[in-house]
Amino acid sequence: MPMPHPLVQITPETHQVQLHLAYATPDNVAGQRIYDRAVCLLHRDAEACLRRAVALAADAGYRLKIFDAFRPHEAQVRLWETAPDQAYVADPKIGSNHTRGTAVDLTLVDGQGAELDMGTGFDDMTTASHHFSDAVSPVAQANRLLLMKVMEDAGFVHLPHEWWHYALPANDRYPLIDSALLGELSPMHLATTETATEG
Repeated sequence: MPMPHPLVQITPETHQVQLHLAYATPDNVAGQRIYDRAVCLLHRDAEACLRRAVALAADAGYRLKIFDAFRPHEAQVRLWETAPDQAYVADPKIGSNHTRGTAVDLTLVDGQGAELDMGTGFDDMTTASHHFSDAVSPVAQANRLLLMKVMEDAGFVHLPHEWWHYALPANDRYPLIDSALLGELSPMHLATTETATEG
């Protein structure tokens, strides 16, 4: 029986990544929880590229730490309504690459699990977050370039004004994904007491 959606769950065990889904906590730019559950999902095409990125990062002695991946439409609306600068958030009327499951927000961590210095934090909505910004240190610029090389060699493209954001090229050809199709996997619904089964 075919799956009703193209998303694949990403976990530390299956993908050798760290997860800190910022929107499943109040520690984010909105200052409130956006997701009900910390579930990390990516479109199967992006997941294949992520696996390559994990291997490339490991070759350089690092791991990937993911802040966000698939973002349901409902979450995009919440983020849009609470964003301090909407220039950094896709209008939910248009839709985000995250809602297609084709984008991932992430950084690099070292062997001890510490994040590399990228000059700003995740979702810092200022020009210092732009790639090639001279407002950050040379070390941070070098780390951003390393992340960019890993991700672009894996098949992603970067977003010029967010050092953490990578997406599949030509991602507009991918449709927006309705979270109602996800059932127990949806980040927007608290888990029930029943155990979900795969069909």
